[in-house]
Amino acid sequence: MTGHVVLRAGAYSIRVARRPVVASLALVAAALVVGFVALCFGASWSHPMEVLAALAGQGDSVVVIRDWRLPRVAAALIFGAALGLAGAIFQNLTRNALGSPDVIGLDAGSYTGALFAITVLSSTPAQLAVSSAAGGLAAAAAVYFLSLRSGLSGMRLIVIGIAVNAMLTAVNSWIVLRAELEVAMAATGWSAGSLNGVDWAELALPFGVIGALALLLVALAPGMHQTGLGDDLAVASGVRLNPLRLLLVLAGVGCTATVTAVAGPIVFIALAAPQIGRLLAGTSGVALLPAALTGGVLLLAADLVAQVLFAPVALPVGVVTTVIGGGYLIWLLVRKAGRA
Repeated sequence: MTGHVVLRAGAYSIRVARRPVVASLALVAAALVVGFVALCFGASWSHPMEVLAALAGQGDSVVVIRDWRLPRVAAALIFGAALGLAGAIFQNLTRNALGSPDVIGLDAGSYTGALFAITVLSSTPAQLAVSSAAGGLAAAAAVYFLSLRSGLSGMRLIVIGIAVNAMLTAVNSWIVLRAELEVAMAATGWSAGSLNGVDWAELALPFGVIGALALLLVALAPGMHQTGLGDDLAVASGVRLNPLRLLLVLAGVGCTATVTAVAGPIVFIALAAPQIGRLLAGTSGVALLPAALTGGVLLLAADLVAQVLFAPVALPVGVVTTVIGGGYLIWLLVRKAGRA
């Protein structure tokens, strides 16, 4: 058995490593299995055959399965993939496993923008999306300019990002405390990161934005992976570093802000998914596809746990990802300290 497989499309063929292909197929299979189980679970358990019938538009559970549960499953998969892509982008740019949006303050910045839309504006979906993106971009700009000496790589950026994250978290808490009681309660519940109550109407625009950003990343991926070999080699191979980095930052912030605008800040998926995907695929760098697939599976599994753990009360999924991600972050820091 060789370590490569050949993919053919007409007269063209591509030789790719076997392990990333197998890992990606396994992640797709895991997403289908976990997603189907999530469709079976709700206020009451639905038999698998009942779910299949409802997906085909038959039976008495069509509304429950297709209009209530399926949007939540789809949101978990797509939003998890978007967070995985965002994490992969910034971990490639910083060349550091800690360089994810939720560690370096981009999640907190997006949440600050969303809080502005909630407390000052009328918090329409468009206002939430624009404000979240603006907050994330402002946080990214602050981190970048404060760490100019190291550019977009190095531990200096990570430390500055953690400091910016802490300051923005304090600002967010102040905004919530200053808001009216009803608004503050809504913002606090939303800040945990939740997929409760999502429906198709509010997912159409975010899915479209994430799809467009994913297509952009497909075009940018070769250049991004070239930069992983070093700036000098990337420039020698024809990569225009500054435009590439700007587009990658915009794509990463866009993915993070889009998820935050709909579901609130869901932390640690962007941190963990790229590294878990890299280990599963056996790649030297952080590949986008395994990161996206791993992010989708992780968020879907976390949301299922959030629903099952204290059923019939559904926890915000962010509570589960925080617990899991906290343990992962401790393990990652210990591992990096052991290598130092």
